[in-house]
Amino acid sequence: MNDTVKGNTVKNTKKVLLATIAVGSMLALAACSGGSGSGSDGGDGGGDGGLIGVAMPTKSSERWIQDGNAVKEQLEEQGFKVDLQYAEDDIPTQVSQIENMITKGAEALIIASIDGTTLSQVLQDAADADIPVIAYDRLIRDSENVDYYASFDNFVVGQQQATSLLNGLGLTDLEGAPAADAPAGPFNIELFAGSPDDNNATFFWNGAMDVLQPLIDDGTLVVKSGQTDFEQAAILRWDGEVAQERMENILTSTYSDGSKVNAVLSPYDGLSRGIISALTDAGYSVGAEWPIISGQDAEIDSVKAINSGEQFATIFKDTRKLAEVAVDMASSILNGEEVEVNNTTDYDNGKKVVPSYLLESQIVVKDNITEVLVDSGYWTEEEING
Repeated sequence: MNDTVKGNTVKNTKKVLLATIAVGSMLALAACSGGSGSGSDGGDGGGDGGLIGVAMPTKSSERWIQDGNAVKEQLEEQGFKVDLQYAEDDIPTQVSQIENMITKGAEALIIASIDGTTLSQVLQDAADADIPVIAYDRLIRDSENVDYYASFDNFVVGQQQATSLLNGLGLTDLEGAPAADAPAGPFNIELFAGSPDDNNATFFWNGAMDVLQPLIDDGTLVVKSGQTDFEQAAILRWDGEVAQERMENILTSTYSDGSKVNAVLSPYDGLSRGIISALTDAGYSVGAEWPIISGQDAEIDSVKAINSGEQFATIFKDTRKLAEVAVDMASSILNGEEVEVNNTTDYDNGKKVVPSYLLESQIVVKDNITEVLVDSGYWTEEEING
């Protein structure tokens, strides 16, 4: 990650109004007790520090529920009111929700987009109302009206996913160093990618292929299906059922000769569970022939699957820390303070390089579940073993 730098790139045309907002916000914050309101989806909650709109993509993923709750709770602790909305992966719904937030007088927007290319007009509306926008985890593309981006180092996340596969195959340790007694292979591997309308998906893919491609080129890894392009591997909306269907088709078309899949690159736990279902239905059983399967987000069902041997690894991205970064960004903007970022070069959304703060992630395997997930308070032993 780059050295921390400081910067506030809110447009000059906004500075006077933002300074006025900051004064009002500080007065309100001084008057309120903070964190006193419970709030609810679709409603306001919190203290008197002004309204912040939080747009999340869906409740169908456990991860986004945790993100939304963490952002809402931390904003309320700072005295803000919160309008938290979930769009259930429907783009027009998310656009409408953001429009309503603007109409209701939101002073800032924190947006985890469904499709990062479809918000240009509503973000222009926000800019016209001098409302700063923070892209949350998913970069919003094709708009100049994105002030900051809070996420993880998504290229590194992809590298970690690939490294977890190599570790499971016995080729490297969890840091990616070659194993002294590494098997020669070849190993059959199949590749899955995330949703093509999510900017992160290409970062995950590129990071993973940075690690895997040399081993594909030298024959250690063999993509037996021949499906090695992002477009072939991509799963729209990160849909686990679509991933299951694609895995079933690959098994039928490519492995009916009795050969076996040794590893599957999966960029998200929800896809991993769909892949596991396809393998189980095809007669694979946990044991010596079971493939090494990666994942991401440390969802509880996948942590349980790691414990049982069905999934080999996941990538833990602490959403509590991500929420803290986004909340601090919003608070700093509205209080006229500098916004902390640590990357000003890598996240070009097609219109501008968006100043970003990138967090670190961790590989989780069975042996370090307690250390990484339980000791940090993310999950409890009861939740994992229940």
